[in-house]
Amino acid sequence: MKFSKKSRYGMIALIDLAVNSKSSHVALNSIAEQNGISPQYLEQIFAALRRAGIVKSVKGPQGGYLLNHAAGEITVSEILEALEGDYRFESEQASEDSKNVGISAAIQKLVIDRVNQELENILMNLTLADLEKEYLDHEAYGQDMYYI
Repeated sequence: MKFSKKSRYGMIALIDLAVNSKSSHVALNSIAEQNGISPQYLEQIFAALRRAGIVKSVKGPQGGYLLNHAAGEITVSEILEALEGDYRFESEQASEDSKNVGISAAIQKLVIDRVNQELENILMNLTLADLEKEYLDHEAYGQDMYYI
């Protein structure tokens, strides 16, 4: 499983927004430039995030974006659902007349359902604030560490 470019760019942009919107809104062009993302593509991403209620826009010549809620209240699950829809593995049931109904049921129960449950647990308990903190920790300590 791999995150789509849309999800990856969306999370990058939201971390940037969380870090830089503490005192005021942030222009989309600024986020795009700092992160090497096409402004047009970022507009599409932010339209989806706005529809989902994750960000809000400020209109006008000095406009920009703000988080609609505190970063600690926005889960990674919400972000992925806003950008991708359902991120869980789809059920793959065999037809009833197939000889493989039992095999399909075992795969569904022991693999797909368990992976979806664990994925749900992780993504529902991971917030934008967690991502922001990890980014800030890396910026503060990660670049200056040398190991011998």
